[in-house]
Amino acid sequence: VQLQACGGGLVQAGGFLRLSCAASGNIFSINIMGWYRQAPGIQRELVAAIASRGTTNYTDSVKGRFTISRDNAKNTVYLQMNSLKPEDTAVYYCHARRLINDFHYWGQGTQVTVSS
Repeated sequence: VQLQACGGGLVQAGGFLRLSCAASGNIFSINIMGWYRQAPGIQRELVAAIASRGTTNYTDSVKGRFTISRDNAKNTVYLQMNSLKPEDTAVYYCHARRLINDFHYWGQGTQVTVSS
């Protein structure tokens, strides 16, 4: 499974960005897709995840501001980020997980910078 992420950039506080992540390869084995982020000096954390049946999960700090969705026809997952805050600044990583054998796949990171 290969994950290609894009959509990061520089935005002012209160602005918005949309990240996308296209999956290719043995995508039928993937159960969960999502986004993690890592800021300098901070452990990588889960931002949002969506299961193949559509169940979503968000970290508390982004609830009400971020929305994760997936287009199964395009094998793509999106992260709509609204009302961005400087503390959202981080490198965002697309992630996919296969529950059988608990296998994890990672895309390349995309930088999101929110200026105050």
